[in-house]
Amino acid sequence: MEDQQQDIDILLSDAGDFIETRTTLWKLKAIESLVDVSGELVAGLGMIVMTSFVVIIFSIGLALLIGDWLGKGFYGFFIIGGIYGIVALVIYARRNRWLKDPFSNMLIRKILK
Repeated sequence: MEDQQQDIDILLSDAGDFIETRTTLWKLKAIESLVDVSGELVAGLGMIVMTSFVVIIFSIGLALLIGDWLGKGFYGFFIIGGIYGIVALVIYARRNRWLKDPFSNMLIRKILK
């Protein structure tokens, strides 16, 4: 009878160790996923910032060129602003398909990796 009690105690102790190990493993996997996703977000934000600077510089140059062609400098800025307004409306209309869905899928893929 004592052997059975000892076996049950050993089994419960091993089960507790197993549960503790599994919990630690889940925590480490969650941390790994979080670090992976945040690293990709930081890299993506860095690329967005650099691309934004390039687009701004080219936009100013193009606006000045168009303004020079039309005879008034501010005409070019109005035209470029109008083009960006149209692009913004198109992106807004398609934001779920072009932005939300791919980002959500990437996030889910990284977390479940």
